[in-house]
Amino acid sequence: MSEDIKEKTMALIDSLKSTCQSYGMGNDGNEYKVITQVFLYKFLNDKFGYEVKKISFKLANTEKWEVAYSDMSQTEREKLFDTLSPDIPRLNPEHLIANLWNQQTKGDFDLIFDNTMIDIADKNADIFFTQTTQRTKIPLFEKLTNYITDDAARAPFARALVDKLVNFSFESAFSKSYDFFAHIFEYLVKDYNTNSGGKYAEYYTPHAIATIMAKLLVDDNTDLHNIECYDPSAGTGTLLMALAHQVGIDRCTIFSQDISQKSNKMIKLNLILNGMVSSLDHAIQGNTLTSPYHKSDDEQNLRSFDYIVSNPPFKLDFPEEHKQLKSMTSRFWAGVPNIPKEINPQKPKMAIYTLFLQHVINSLKKDGKAAIVVPTGFLTAHSGIENKILKHIVEKRVVFGAISMPSNVFASTGTNVSVLFLDNSKKSENVILVDASKLGEDYKDGNITKHRLNKTEINKIIETFQKRETIDDFSVIVSYDQIKEKNYSLAAGQYFDIKIEYVDITAEEFKTKMDGFKANLNEYFKQSKKLEEEINKQLGNLKYE
Repeated sequence: MSEDIKEKTMALIDSLKSTCQSYGMGNDGNEYKVITQVFLYKFLNDKFGYEVKKISFKLANTEKWEVAYSDMSQTEREKLFDTLSPDIPRLNPEHLIANLWNQQTKGDFDLIFDNTMIDIADKNADIFFTQTTQRTKIPLFEKLTNYITDDAARAPFARALVDKLVNFSFESAFSKSYDFFAHIFEYLVKDYNTNSGGKYAEYYTPHAIATIMAKLLVDDNTDLHNIECYDPSAGTGTLLMALAHQVGIDRCTIFSQDISQKSNKMIKLNLILNGMVSSLDHAIQGNTLTSPYHKSDDEQNLRSFDYIVSNPPFKLDFPEEHKQLKSMTSRFWAGVPNIPKEINPQKPKMAIYTLFLQHVINSLKKDGKAAIVVPTGFLTAHSGIENKILKHIVEKRVVFGAISMPSNVFASTGTNVSVLFLDNSKKSENVILVDASKLGEDYKDGNITKHRLNKTEINKIIETFQKRETIDDFSVIVSYDQIKEKNYSLAAGQYFDIKIEYVDITAEEFKTKMDGFKANLNEYFKQSKKLEEEINKQLGNLKYE
């Protein structure tokens, strides 16, 4: 049954994308808005029906609950609303998909469809919203049919979308685990995991990496209450969702910020799918570096968090904000990257991740922990801002681990990446370094070859890190003094023992081997001379005009 609902859900997503393509929105910059909003509308419609049927015997025992719900008095419906959890949207009969279905023959159906979306958003604005750094509320839904250029095609487009929704129900999915919705979300947004929609967003971190980061941060700690989790470059929220489920969604609140509008819409969807509606108003759209939204109670300092996860963009040129950031010397104590002589949007040079890394360190509680994705080159930086940060986290004993990941496991970057683990309690006596770069397997996603870790490899990384084991050519435990001796390098490979194989042979066997080497060298020399003579001969035959 689990696979059945998964396949049906993926088929719904495919059908919505197909409808967009049929109406000229394939690869359109606004396509993701239609897909994510219509999918979310369907999810909330079915979630509302599922919950009210648990409360009302009358609705649960009728063939068409929507009809029975429409027949209820306003007083009856308000009693239902009073009983419903705040995490469930309040929908009136005119908001339901069944009502839209019954109005499809009307000529202005596009207006009916859009107005329904807006009215749902207005009626649920107190809870179902995100906001900007200027505290402007971003509503749950917006008008969609205006993205179709041809006015005459808007009503048919709205009808086609509703047609896809009526013969499918999410009800059997509501009992599924986080892994189910993580897979569905990944499938839903996989065509939109690019930076084209926003300046800082990386949008999607692979589920496997998110799981590793979350499990190693939380470890086996079950005595957790009122935990605050944060991601300053949240993208789609994948890292935060994995972390929240590891902590327990009823035991934590999540906070996020990202400059991208696309990112904000996607994290909103992710929060609702994962039952974290109460964290919606902490999902902020805006520039984390210049305008960090989450502040302490006095509004003077940065808010500090129990757990922080982040997969920031690695390089981005930001000359327009450079002066402002440069003036924030207490926040960016290791420095701000210099402006390159030539700005190249296709190949940016400013290592903006170093600013996010400093921001993460500044935002940790006294016993807070963090996991942040960095370019693998950061682990061995010998100079500049990177080396200053390395020195800081080693000398302060904040770093407690690093894992080098395989190439191409991140869809959004071809850069080799590692995950840095920080613990502001400074309780660790040593550091575990893991080189997982040789793990993983290639697979085909359409015509694209990608790389992924399998379950056995994921478990190996997690268990080795948690048990702090030393495994030949895979992991090593090093002291902070050892790290300092290696110029603050956190690359596992630099600490692996060099193995020399010793073989006992007789003097005669040794002479035979040496004669063999000598013969091979003489042969290579003869071949080299012959090649040189042939080249000279060819050059001598050349005639110049």
